[in-house]
Amino acid sequence: VQLVESGGGLVQAGGSLKLSCAASGRTFTRYAMGWFRQAPGKEREFVASINWKGTYTVYADSVKGRFIISRDNAKNAVYLQMNSLKPEDTALYYCAADLSSDYVPRREVYDYDYWGQGTQVTVSS
Repeated sequence: VQLVESGGGLVQAGGSLKLSCAASGRTFTRYAMGWFRQAPGKEREFVASINWKGTYTVYADSVKGRFIISRDNAKNAVYLQMNSLKPEDTALYYCAADLSSDYVPRREVYDYDYWGQGTQVTVSS
């Protein structure tokens, strides 16, 4: 599976962005999908994940109520709608795929098998 993120950019605090992740390969529907982020000097951290059917989502406490993860299996795509952005959301955002059929999608970096190159999100104050 190859993953390509898009949709990052510069936005003012309080604004919104929608990230997209396009996946190649016919087995996309077998993968749980996740979004992670990494700020300079910090470890990569979990943001949100969605199971392979799109019926269960998990969020980090820091983004709960502001971000929404979704997927369109017909388009081999996963999305991250980010609202009420804060300067602390500034990071490189990664899309990742986890070959897991668990109903509850996982949230650890080491659980994910494939990664995109990332898209930069910068939130100015």
